[in-house]
Amino acid sequence: MKYYIIAGEASGDLHGSNLMKALYQEDSNADIRFWGGNLMQDVGGTLVKHYKELAFMGFVEVLFHLKTILNNITICKKDITAFQPDVIVFIDYPGFNLRIAKWAKEAGFKTHYYISPQIWAWKESRITDIKRDIDKMYVILPFEKDFYEGKHHFPVEFVGHPLIDAIHNQPIVDGDVFRKENQLNDKPIIAILPGSRKQEITKMLSVMLSVVNDFPEYQFVIAGAPSQEFSFYEGFITNENITFVSNQTYPLLQNATAALVTSGTATLETALFKVPEVVCYKGSSISYQIAKRIITLKYISLVNLIMDKEVVTELIQENCNTKRIREELKKILDSNYRQVLLHQYDVLEEKLGGIGASQKTAKLIVGDL
Repeated sequence: MKYYIIAGEASGDLHGSNLMKALYQEDSNADIRFWGGNLMQDVGGTLVKHYKELAFMGFVEVLFHLKTILNNITICKKDITAFQPDVIVFIDYPGFNLRIAKWAKEAGFKTHYYISPQIWAWKESRITDIKRDIDKMYVILPFEKDFYEGKHHFPVEFVGHPLIDAIHNQPIVDGDVFRKENQLNDKPIIAILPGSRKQEITKMLSVMLSVVNDFPEYQFVIAGAPSQEFSFYEGFITNENITFVSNQTYPLLQNATAALVTSGTATLETALFKVPEVVCYKGSSISYQIAKRIITLKYISLVNLIMDKEVVTELIQENCNTKRIREELKKILDSNYRQVLLHQYDVLEEKLGGIGASQKTAKLIVGDL
């Protein structure tokens, strides 16, 4: 069978790579063409476009890159037409993928969606497009099944969260080896996860690192995104207690005592690695003001959304400042507070459905074909 997969960012590349591995196990003759990144490319198939050419965030940023986005849509349609896949699998990235899905459904292609767009957070009106254009939907968050089936009468499959697979399959990196290879000292590590896109990294790193001098007994290690060069981060390394590792977020989290994390998938990854965290977010003023009027969720981190209560502290916009980060970091370094938080992380993992999301999804896709 021929599979066309579209992932538009780093998290989609991770989940797309695990889905591809499972598809190759389910279908030994699988021919896969995809939009994604290095992880998917390492599995096999044919890369059409790398996600770093696609990743634009925020309302204003998207407007500035509208011409590029429209051009990519045209390229994608032409490539699908030439390839003639048996199924198109969309992974998150709704602004792009739902446009392709509308065209693909009209053109007679099978349309499967793995990792639902977060329409429960905003743009709930997209349910109309999803019902019209998507043949099968595979959701990864427990509350999404009730949202789609209970509220919108659209059948979906809850397959569990693929991050559990990704973390379960991650080889354990010895702490001494990790420190030696990355020229780190013996101090406990506070991981800094500032995101993967230049706009958010630039916004977040300065404020996250503003507390370094308040914690001299720790070393702050920046998790460099695979899509960015070291030269981009170099200007932020202004202190001997600030270091950097590139494309090693999981080994870093395995060896971290605590973490400061920009909102997004990384908040859930950090929790599943059982690392106490503070969630930080600052967007451009215009984008934030627009988002505040559209998004009605109580929380911005996946940890709190899944648990439906504040498990990890969220410091958003003006609250994301040196004073508040210092206070909350001290709190999660306290042993008593950490034990309570780690217990909540165990409950969170249970809610996410255990291992096997990628394999379940691949079986359902191949079975449908």
